[in-house]
Amino acid sequence: MRQVREQLFALVKQAVADAMKSGDLPELSELPNFMVEPPPQEEFGDFATNIAMVLARPMKRSPMEIANAIIRHLPPNDLVRKAEVAHPGFINFLLTDDWLHEAVREAIEKDEKFGHWDIGEGKKVQVEFVSANPTGPLQIGNARGGALGDAIANLLSAIGYKVEREYYINDVTMSTQVQNFGESLEARYLQLLGYDVPFPEEGYKGEYVIELAREIVNEYGDAFVNLPPEERRRKFFDLAREKIVAQHKSVLERFGIVYDNWVSEQWLYDSGRVAQTIELLKRKGLTYEEEGALWMRTTDFGDQKDEVLVRRTGAPTYFASDIAYHIYKHERGYAFVVDVWGADHYGHVPRMHAALKALGIEREDEDWLKIVIYQLVRLVKGGETVRLSKRAGEIVSLDDLLDWIGKDAARFFLLMRSADTHLDIDLDLAVKQSQENPVFYVQYAHARCCSIFREAEKRNHPALGEYRDADLRLLSDEMERRLMKAIARFPETVREAAEKFSPHLLTQFTLQIADKFHDFYERCRVLGDDVKLSAARLALVKATQVTIRNALSLLGVSAPEAM
Repeated sequence: MRQVREQLFALVKQAVADAMKSGDLPELSELPNFMVEPPPQEEFGDFATNIAMVLARPMKRSPMEIANAIIRHLPPNDLVRKAEVAHPGFINFLLTDDWLHEAVREAIEKDEKFGHWDIGEGKKVQVEFVSANPTGPLQIGNARGGALGDAIANLLSAIGYKVEREYYINDVTMSTQVQNFGESLEARYLQLLGYDVPFPEEGYKGEYVIELAREIVNEYGDAFVNLPPEERRRKFFDLAREKIVAQHKSVLERFGIVYDNWVSEQWLYDSGRVAQTIELLKRKGLTYEEEGALWMRTTDFGDQKDEVLVRRTGAPTYFASDIAYHIYKHERGYAFVVDVWGADHYGHVPRMHAALKALGIEREDEDWLKIVIYQLVRLVKGGETVRLSKRAGEIVSLDDLLDWIGKDAARFFLLMRSADTHLDIDLDLAVKQSQENPVFYVQYAHARCCSIFREAEKRNHPALGEYRDADLRLLSDEMERRLMKAIARFPETVREAAEKFSPHLLTQFTLQIADKFHDFYERCRVLGDDVKLSAARLALVKATQVTIRNALSLLGVSAPEAM
């Protein structure tokens, strides 16, 4: 499709040049930017351009007049079957079908590599996502970040980057959350051993804390009871981190996510990186002291207010360790990095870009750190919002979600909307074995493609040996053409979804191609008496199967061969 678009660009530019040369259009020294894209509705043709509307102001002519002049001067070619003007000045193109036939052949020949590019040229990039505090089970918000981050990593790999997935453990022991969780685990441990100890007022009350304490009792018995209080507390900080991180790894693997790197925030402190970063910022003259705290001059680099690096207590802020962490990322030689953050981190975006610009890691015109912010998720069952989890207390965990609807439905539903929009997941719909369920609808289309080939093999249909060299000009039905157009659009969709860090574009694509395939299936008999036509349709089915499978794979969703 990209090659076709480039050909159309060239034809339109030549037509404008010829129209100006003939005097039909006023002379311009340079053409403004214009678009050549598939129109929103298929009845408008295969591609459309807005060039006439873009030229209206500089040429001081109406878009309709300019569009008609361009069509009159369109060079002879083998690509455009028909060009026509549509109000208020679009030019719509209906093309010959060679490009569609080529897309079908490419899908069959490239197979698992169909839709892949080499834009990244093997450059190393990193995607960091989820990165939750080790204070409890991963919750539904983490689930959305996980699905997004993993799909973005898949997409970047598909366009030619060498991708590393990273999890940043927010485990610094001085943080209030980590301290509260360690104290909560310690209290539950002692209570299980029969000691009458109060539970911390700000402690974590979920059932999972008691389960973890019971694990520790089973493993260690009363070995920690007689330790000095401070030593015992530190021990429970360590045990809390170890147990929760192990849980996070386990449920994420269940969700289909395996990380290349796990980096500890506490390690940044222990290794001296946070202290070194603060000294670096001081040496560069980027800090000042005020009200007993150390501040960074982030407003000099685009932030709305300066940010605190070290509190009056002498404790570095999360901002300080985050700068140290991103310096560490930059030292590892990534071409760029992608951070996937929840909406509560929105205010952290400008300060991080300001810090990286101050350090020369980013330029004013290019962000080395790409940040994807995702909004909240709401679970709905029986028309009511699901708010509680027996396992996790006042949150719904990722484990709960996977128990209810499974990995495929969870990932598909979490990727159905743009990250910057709120998302509702209907749990009843997600488990329906019907075409109302979007993930079932797409997977069923793939399974149908596979079943057609099984039937061809069962019947020993002669088209089975001919489909790879079939005469695709026999595909003349409108349903066939619509399906071929969807297949042709797949590589561009992968590229756009990767470059925009927007996996939902691919999820929407799978629904569209599934819709077109089901229409084709109902209207066009594949395995008929006409062997040549059957071979052509079998080729189309194979290309569809490859396309759907590859799209689902990039989303981290399975493509079953039977349902």
